[in-house]
Amino acid sequence: MIRTAVIGCGGMGSIHADRYKSMPEAELVAVCDIDEKAAEVLGNLVGVRYYISAVEMLEQVKPEVVSIAVPTFMHVPLVRLAADHGVHVICEKPLALTSQEAEEAIRYCEERGVRLFVGHVVRFFRSYRQLAEGIKQLGSAQGGIYHAKRAGSHPGNVKAWFRDPQLSGGVIMDLMIHDIDYIRGAFGEALEVYAFQHQSETINYASATFRFKKGTLAQLEAFWGYPGSFHSSFEYADAEGIISGGANDGESLHIRRSVASSSASGAVETPSSVLLKDPYFEELEHFLACLRSGEEPIVTAQDALEAVRWAAAAQKSGATGQPVRLDGMEGI
Repeated sequence: MIRTAVIGCGGMGSIHADRYKSMPEAELVAVCDIDEKAAEVLGNLVGVRYYISAVEMLEQVKPEVVSIAVPTFMHVPLVRLAADHGVHVICEKPLALTSQEAEEAIRYCEERGVRLFVGHVVRFFRSYRQLAEGIKQLGSAQGGIYHAKRAGSHPGNVKAWFRDPQLSGGVIMDLMIHDIDYIRGAFGEALEVYAFQHQSETINYASATFRFKKGTLAQLEAFWGYPGSFHSSFEYADAEGIISGGANDGESLHIRRSVASSSASGAVETPSSVLLKDPYFEELEHFLACLRSGEEPIVTAQDALEAVRWAAAAQKSGATGQPVRLDGMEGI
């Protein structure tokens, strides 16, 4: 079994700890948080020793891999710390707040011979996997139109650091980056992005349109401060048909294919709903399998770096009101 530990005992850290605890190939050996109460509660819940010092935890229990589930501005220092101790890293998204920091984290781990995985979990959701397969099946040569939305309450109501873009990256870097990583995997390289952003004390909303080399347009929305429960949705349409789905749809996928005009109906709808194996479990299980085999993961550290670059480009466009080129960009 692989000895695992978790740094950060909030919501995401609790998920990582719980999944490791129920995973046959993993042995959860410790959790850590600078908030002693949070560390104690999670440690007692999962039945392992808890620490308030990451250095002490790494030196005393000697995990083989550590999950980093702390506020974004703390990611890179803790990645470096784990690498210095020869410990492989699974870091929550985004990897860093800037591409320069992300590059540093990747280089630092490579130089010390440890693996770096980044938790872009959307690629592990069943409906999004089905979407990627459906896009390939439709396969319009002219590309298509993709729209995705994520909206929920403002996380700054619970954790104040989310309101400071210097700490969280704001709604684009923290929330929209889920879909940014996904569209990179689904549609390949993009040419440019044009974005709009509105921010107040209670609302952080952003919309970004990415234009891809193969003709596809992807329009993403992210909304903190939505007066309702969290929800996400997506729809892809091209000359061959429409695919739609979302979190409020029971992880179901709806495919409507275009058919010959002589047919009695203009489309055939095929609903698909499956029982999920938890995507966080699948993600961590996949990363540990890659650690054992040496294979590349579904989402690589380089993918995570590019997601940060694209998110930063969207932020720049939102700030300037101008499109930002993505092909060959440097220093974003």
